[in-house]
Amino acid sequence: MEKLEFPKGFLWGSATSSHQIEGNNHNDWSEWEKSSERIEQLKKDGGSPSDFISGRACDSYNRFEEDFDIAKSLNHNIHRISIEWSRIESEEGKFNNEAIQHYKTVVKAIRDRGMEPMVTLWHFTNPIWFASDGGFLNKKAPLRFVRFVRFVVENLKDDVSLWITFNEAVSVYGPMAYISGTWPPQKRNFLSYLRFRKNIIRAHTLAYNEIKNIYHKSPASEMNSDNVSPISPTPMSMSHNIREAQIGVVENNSPIISPWYWRLIGLSGLVSYYRNHFLLSGVFPYYDFIGLNYYCFKRLPGSYSILPRQDSVKIMDWEIYPKGIYDRLLDLKRKYNKPIYITENGIADATDEKRTRFIKDHLYWVWRAIQDGVNVRGYMYWSLLDNFEWHRGYGPRFGLVEIDYKNNQTRKIRTSAYEYARIISNNGFEF
Repeated sequence: MEKLEFPKGFLWGSATSSHQIEGNNHNDWSEWEKSSERIEQLKKDGGSPSDFISGRACDSYNRFEEDFDIAKSLNHNIHRISIEWSRIESEEGKFNNEAIQHYKTVVKAIRDRGMEPMVTLWHFTNPIWFASDGGFLNKKAPLRFVRFVRFVVENLKDDVSLWITFNEAVSVYGPMAYISGTWPPQKRNFLSYLRFRKNIIRAHTLAYNEIKNIYHKSPASEMNSDNVSPISPTPMSMSHNIREAQIGVVENNSPIISPWYWRLIGLSGLVSYYRNHFLLSGVFPYYDFIGLNYYCFKRLPGSYSILPRQDSVKIMDWEIYPKGIYDRLLDLKRKYNKPIYITENGIADATDEKRTRFIKDHLYWVWRAIQDGVNVRGYMYWSLLDNFEWHRGYGPRFGLVEIDYKNNQTRKIRTSAYEYARIISNNGFEF
């Protein structure tokens, strides 16, 4: 047994997203969930449509204080949330003061419990008006996104230091929406995917500049189609006693397992670049940290001769490969040399039989990466709660806390959550 100690000040917690836990959202996803095409497809696949409609979700829009009390009781000192754009700007250019006041209360509730809030500005969902006008395919999309970002940041800046612009936009959302056509808007058009990527890069860069401007109180850059240059921030000694903004972008980063002949012709490297690095390279150096979401690896044909089938949980069929997080962390350090937060890492384990082992095995490799010089600043398990898992509905159970959807969304803390709490309390564990 070896005692693994994490750096002093290491942040421990969990992550959530608005559409997956809040309930009663009205956005492009909630409309798609109830569409006749979607329901017909579910019936053909033998699924019950009610299991794939977000509805009340975890009712966390009303029960967030209860959820944060649980997180605090489990020793968490950071918590990642997302802001629901459709609540803030349900009509173009009209901002909802009641909605932003709600999120101000949410952020303050996190901080009042001794946790650091990390706020994601986009986590897959869009307002109806935005989606109806092409979403991120529209050339106006980057400036529309920045207008929303400006309103949110100006209202939350006093209590938030850690911001994320986009969650898994290019690595997951883009391919699911525009290549496989699994997610709305189900276009299956590669040219649309290319346009989407271009506008996401522009939107992130503009948003990064805007947030820095807000925190440093320097004259805002004139934002037009030709201006994406970063500002020169005012030194913090000259600022108005506000928090420093640290801005990151989150991607799902997976090892690519392939036989020698795919590597010989360079295909595995090409897949890795477009899967893992396109966005991070495209917006470099306009981020202060990288958010790494890690769950599993991706296989190319013939890879079973290189790596046999690994253990998995049937409902997601993601093979468990803890060492992959070490490989990804070292790769990110080599390419970008930025601080890194593990913003998601989790397992859909309804029985809670594998979750503790999953967490410890991955944390061992995170610790190894830290020993090898990677600046990892925190770890957030996905997720605090069981939640609505997008097109997979309510079947996958990722939560440290079990949600009984049939019994008024009752919360029950799982055994693995207490094991994770002990790791946090000791800032490490024996392995």
